[in-house]
Formats: sequence, C-alpha cells, structure tokens
Amino acid sequence: MTGAVFAGRFAGKVLVVTGAAQGIGRAVALRAAAEGGRVLFVDRADFVAEVAAEAGGDAAAFTADLETWDGAEAAMRHAADSFGGIDILINNVGGAIRMRPFAEFEPAQIDAEIRRSLMPTLYCCRAVLPHLAARGGGTIVNVSSNATRGIHRVPYSAAKGGVNAITQSLAMELAAQNIRVVATAPGGTEAPPRRIPRNAEGDSPAERQWMAEVVEQVTQSAPMRRYGTIEEQVAPILFLASDEASYITGSVLPVAGGDTG
Repeated sequence: MTGAVFAGRFAGKVLVVTGAAQGIGRAVALRAAAEGGRVLFVDRADFVAEVAAEAGGDAAAFTADLETWDGAEAAMRHAADSFGGIDILINNVGGAIRMRPFAEFEPAQIDAEIRRSLMPTLYCCRAVLPHLAARGGGTIVNVSSNATRGIHRVPYSAAKGGVNAITQSLAMELAAQNIRVVATAPGGTEAPPRRIPRNAEGDSPAERQWMAEVVEQVTQSAPMRRYGTIEEQVAPILFLASDEASYITGSVLPVAGGDTG
C-alpha cells in the first residue's frame, strides 16, 4: 500500500468495501484498515481472504456474488454480525466487460454489463440501510465512472449513469436519517494486472483495437492528458467516506484529470 495514511481517521468505524480483492477496491480497503477502520473486504474472488490478511488487525473477508440480492444481504449481515454494526459502505464492484461499438453488442452482453456495474451497487445500498439506521446514520460511497460520456461501452455507461442517479436520489431520501450518499467518478486509472480478467472469454483482435480507441479517447478527453494512479482514486473515496466530508451528500465527484464525464 502506498499513499498518505491519516492515522486514526476511521478509528471506531466499521467499513464494508466491495470489490476489495483487486484494483481500486483493494487499495481503498487496505488504506481504510491502516487508518484505524474495522474493515470487511468483500469480493466474489476467493483470494479476497489473502488481501484482508495483509491488513491484519480488525479486518475480515467475505466471499459473495453481489450481482445477486442474496449475496449483498449476506455480506452486510456478516459485517454487522462480525463487527457489531456498519458505519460506512463503499460500493466499488463494477467495470466494463467489453469495449465495442454499441451496434456490436449482443443482448446477453448488454444484460451482463448492467448486472456487473449497476446491480451490486443497487442491491448493496438497499441491504445496508437497516444496519446504518441501527447506528443512527452513516455513509455510502459509490464508485461510479466518467464513462457516462465515452465511446465503445454504452451499456457500462448506462449502468454508471444509474449509479449516479442512485447516489443523488438516495441522498435526498436519507438525509433526514443522518445517512450521506456520495460518489466519485474515476477516469482512466493505471492499475496492476488483474488476477481475474474483466472479460473471461478474452478479447478478439477487433476488441483490442476498440480498446485502444477507448484509451485514446479517455486520454484526450482529460485536460491533464494522462491516466490517474490508484492512489489518486483512493484519496477522494476515503475523504468522502470520512467525517471530514460531513456536509457533502448527493454529490458525484469527477476524479478524471479534468474530464467531467
């Protein structure tokens, strides 16, 4: 883990981080644990237990398929049972499976993109609500994307537009219950190679070309003309999760080098 650590920022807090086995989610969960949080690392990949072990202390792992209601409910219940409640949920599951022009998407592929990048956030937001209410309030941070304006991933863009809508609507609904709902919208981010590929079937030569076009578009759309680092994504997520952001709700913060999505 790299990046600034604010000692004790999450002391006394219980956090659930989804998609915690790799990428941004892994880094968020490890940093939150280093900052004093009691963290449940959730992922459908079994090796999430290895990642949680890196954190040590009050960290645990839970394996669940968050594309299902049963998986989301089980994860939240496990966190509450293990740690006595939940204060913060960070919804990080998602990611485009394929990059291709919309005319090339098959119906089943469209459905898969929506399930991957919308349903885990929708289900987990619903499943965590009784636990946050039992604490007298809390925070939900959704990880969206600036890909709501971009090429070759329209179903993924639609899913992330849905995440933005969940964030804004749920924030209005829950403010009176002392529950904040916020989001970041990351742009292109440099990350280590994935242990589980985004597309298990592998990319065709055409898809590799379409991916190259996406990288070009993302880079050129950002005034800073570069991809961000994992650390540059983790910092705003954890800021929004913390008490420092106590007067922020309903906001979707672009973290994309100036590309507002």
